Amino acid sequence: MNDQSTPKSRKLLDQIRDAIRLKHYSYSTEKTYVHWARRYILYHNKRHPAEMGVAEIEAFLTHLAKDENVSASTQNQALNALLFLYRNVLQMDIAIPIHALRAKPCEYLPTVLSKDETIRVLSGMQGVHQLMAKLLYGCGLRLMECMRLRVKDIDFEQSQIIVREGKGEKDRATMLPASLIQPLKNQITFVKNQHERDLAQGYGSVELPFALARKYPTADKEVGWQYLFPSERLSTDPRSGIVRRHHLDPSGLQRAVKAAAKLARIDKPVSPHTFRHCFATHLLEAGYDIRTVQELLGHKDVKTTMIYTHVLNRGPKAVRSPLDER
Repeated sequence: MNDQSTPKSRKLLDQIRDAIRLKHYSYSTEKTYVHWARRYILYHNKRHPAEMGVAEIEAFLTHLAKDENVSASTQNQALNALLFLYRNVLQMDIAIPIHALRAKPCEYLPTVLSKDETIRVLSGMQGVHQLMAKLLYGCGLRLMECMRLRVKDIDFEQSQIIVREGKGEKDRATMLPASLIQPLKNQITFVKNQHERDLAQGYGSVELPFALARKYPTADKEVGWQYLFPSERLSTDPRSGIVRRHHLDPSGLQRAVKAAAKLARIDKPVSPHTFRHCFATHLLEAGYDIRTVQELLGHKDVKTTMIYTHVLNRGPKAVRSPLDER
């Protein structure tokens, strides 16, 4: 095994963090990959990964599926973290496929609310959380895509919202609901006023993607780059140590959605992501073609979008039950 390229002066987990930041991965990905690397090392009695390889990776993944009963997505997450460790940090080639006991993928249909149920849940919310939930439903956004919106991403002239670096690191455009134009203008006014107060107090900086902070030294204090839904308080950036105003924590919206669903007396499991499912299903019900819906959702493969054809109000496979035949 080649471990000569690994500097001994820097701890392995710090090397992982360095490699992730070099590739501009998100902070949540950084925490996740470091977590799995740590668990992998501890599972093998603190052996250095450079002394291990495919056999140890397979044993760890099998342990996750067999002993810890993790989901297929969690096991794949662990595999991706370990492949990143070996290929990008240790510079070691790992042969794939990995022949481990694989967790069985879950096959489930997404929870979808009727239009009436959706409106009832939205009506049970208020303030900024209601506005965010309306964006999820009205534009088909993922939770974190909504959280990471910047002021400049709202294009009133073209009646569209630009989703930056969505899943798969791709940008896409989606519609701007006419009913949200004024609420969004009000929100941007709030952001501008708050930003002016931050600047007056010596703050006003926001995290910029990739190397833009070096390329445009003053961009981090421009209004356009500020988060559309900023946090109520300043916080210290865990990477740079700079005191900044980040976006709202997603847990607040998650709690608000659950509370609104309970208020609406809906027994189905409802989360912020449910609004994205409703967006797709209701568009298909309205007669829009699946390719259009695929583009708006940002799905790479139309097969992913096809799942919504099975949850339309016409019932499974659009088959009429013999009990209803007269």
